[in-house]
Amino acid sequence: MNSDLNDKYRPKSRTVISTFQHATCGILLAIKKERNMKIHVFFALAVICLGWWTSLTKIEWLFVIFAIGGMISLELLNTAIERVVDLVTEEFHPLAKQAKDIAAGAVFAYAILSVIVGLLIFWPKLF
Repeated sequence: MNSDLNDKYRPKSRTVISTFQHATCGILLAIKKERNMKIHVFFALAVICLGWWTSLTKIEWLFVIFAIGGMISLELLNTAIERVVDLVTEEFHPLAKQAKDIAAGAVFAYAILSVIVGLLIFWPKLF
């Protein structure tokens, strides 16, 4: 059993602080272990720097923050789905493939939406 992964035998969280600690652990684990999460974090930081440089309005920041937050959240869900599917079966199964493909599709659809939001906000400021 991999010591980096949360153990299913871990006792349930009893405090609000411990639930936040577990959530933070999950985010950091995904950033550490998942290539696509590293890519999303890199682009999120780049967009935040670009937003600061172009002096986004409060409304523009709102859209950018939702695009970034949604993208990170969906990638976390996609990673969780992939891990659960891998836990259930090591053999190829068409439904396992479909679950992984559908979760990846959700990430891809939101990535397209995020790019569109970014273009609508940044294109006029840069060009």
